Amino acid sequence: MLLLSCSIFGQMYNPVKWTTAVEKISDKEYILKAQAIIQSGWHLYGQYIEEGGPSPTAFTFKNNPKKFELIGKTTEDKGHETVDKIFDMKIKYFEGKAVFAQKIKFTSDEIVNIAAEVEFMVCDDSNCLPPSSEELSFKIPNAKKLASAKATADFAKGDSVQKVEKAAENIDKSTEKAVVNHSEKNKSRGLISIFIIAFLSGFAALLTPCVFPMIPMTVSYFTKQSKTKAAGIKNALIYGFSIVIIYVLLGSIVTAVFGADSLNALSTNVWFNLIFFVLLVVFACSFLGAFEIMLPNSLANKVDSQADRGGLIGIFFMALALAIVSFSCTGPIVGTLLVEAASKGGIAPIVGMLGFSIAIALPFSLFAAFPGWLNALPKSGGWLNTVKVVLGFLELALAFKFLSNADLVLQLHWLEREVFLTIWIAVFAVLALYLFGKITLPHDSPLNHISVGRLIFGLLVLSFTIYLIPGLFGAPLKLISGFPPPMHYSESPDGFGASKNSGETKTILPEGAEFGPQNIVTFHDYKKGMEFAKKAGKPVLLDFTGYACVNCRKMEELVWSDAKVLGVLKNDLVLISLYVDDKKELPESEQYVSETTGKKIKTIGNKWSDLQIKTYKANAQPFYVIVDHNSNNLTQPSAYNPDIENYYDWLNTGIKNFKK
Repeated sequence: MLLLSCSIFGQMYNPVKWTTAVEKISDKEYILKAQAIIQSGWHLYGQYIEEGGPSPTAFTFKNNPKKFELIGKTTEDKGHETVDKIFDMKIKYFEGKAVFAQKIKFTSDEIVNIAAEVEFMVCDDSNCLPPSSEELSFKIPNAKKLASAKATADFAKGDSVQKVEKAAENIDKSTEKAVVNHSEKNKSRGLISIFIIAFLSGFAALLTPCVFPMIPMTVSYFTKQSKTKAAGIKNALIYGFSIVIIYVLLGSIVTAVFGADSLNALSTNVWFNLIFFVLLVVFACSFLGAFEIMLPNSLANKVDSQADRGGLIGIFFMALALAIVSFSCTGPIVGTLLVEAASKGGIAPIVGMLGFSIAIALPFSLFAAFPGWLNALPKSGGWLNTVKVVLGFLELALAFKFLSNADLVLQLHWLEREVFLTIWIAVFAVLALYLFGKITLPHDSPLNHISVGRLIFGLLVLSFTIYLIPGLFGAPLKLISGFPPPMHYSESPDGFGASKNSGETKTILPEGAEFGPQNIVTFHDYKKGMEFAKKAGKPVLLDFTGYACVNCRKMEELVWSDAKVLGVLKNDLVLISLYVDDKKELPESEQYVSETTGKKIKTIGNKWSDLQIKTYKANAQPFYVIVDHNSNNLTQPSAYNPDIENYYDWLNTGIKNFKK
């Protein structure tokens, strides 16, 4: 057997520091404030989370004998809200720092210091820590402005109030700076993706019947009006720059109207999602030929008349005329981009319009500068309307993502996974029939034959449609992960006609076992699992997990579902899943004080968490250890690892070492 030390691998996390302060309102009334300083990259959950989600932050104020009363509920900062795909619910969390406040009123003449306990849970992008608790002390002073409990202790040692407050301020600033840096990295990645999508959308808009024919017309105008080639290039560049200014100005207006900080909050707003579902359906119908979305002709005529003035102003109004005349084709695309960008928040609408406008402006400027390139352009024809119709189908499919978001927030279960996938299958199946010429729509030209490009694209759409069908029967559909509702937000989480334990009906469960994730036989009791492993002659996979652990669910749904990994977990190992957030209390005789943390171990979750900390010097989940029957490690432990091949190799290494 191979015994490996995990002291290097194991890592203890303590990403939250608590401080307290007290604000005096009157001789009897005070506000108790608890501030959590959260390390960069970690987030702390709010107090008010529905049952079935991650563990919320909870305060218990110790009042025995009763000297005071609580006035109202404990309040908390604004924080951030998101619809969690794993838990299917709206969840509030904090980054950087969070302040909680509780108003109290003393009911007797005796003013005493107040003790409290806070229970909380934190996660980062790859780990979730088990629920932890912290003892808090609120010192009720006579002064009006008070420092935290720690600052008060420092002051008692001889530091001045000004020095203590300055130190606390510097700590807060350094923490905020780290959080901002972490946040800025994430935002920059998001803005780059918005820019790329918008840029590609701009090229798609070029291939529509409202825009494409305008290219030779515009180029012809510049070549005839410019006296020299240099002047023509200069005017073309000004024309392209004017297009960019117009669309970026539109993005700026959207940001200014909604507010950069409030746009991100809209992404989980029910009305936001419902309104844009309707808008995208309207845009899709327009592209499919039901009607055209056009700006008033009078506006187009006025702008066009200004374009005849010549000079810089004339060129700018030419660009504005292009934006107005082509609105029936570009409007739905621009609207969709602004919706997506608005849900990202910040300056995303501006960045989106920058990418879109550059893609639109680039061909006009290049062809105006090099007119000879026009000969290489394909001729206008019915294919332009085909592009428009394809965009209409894509708009229609995307619309149901917004409707799904609203359904998830409200937990109505009207648009569950099967219904969503059925709609997408229908949409893309009809698109495939259209591309094969079996269906025609208004404004389509007669189709005598199918081009090679159209045939290939039709086959790709048909293949994608067929790919979606197994999703109705429980397939994970990893290619579109994040678009449909999650697997368990479903009429039948295991697929149509499947019972919870289908596929395992012939398996006789050992004593103390049950069917766990992916229908793997799982033990929740360490001793019973080890006893079974000895009888079966198999190594043990210890799975330190949690009911509220997001990344644990990701591993179970995305990695454990892989056929190779699943085969190993079902056949070659004995799985013992130890839930560190299990709230069931231990019998009084089994409760104890931890040697490592000094805290009392009251629940089953506390017990497994203490085992992980004591044995492996780690407290994050998910955390996987392969051991033999004497609890010796067979390989180095593994944490969150979405790399399927790497995780599969890790499992096999442990099994091979067991057989030595």
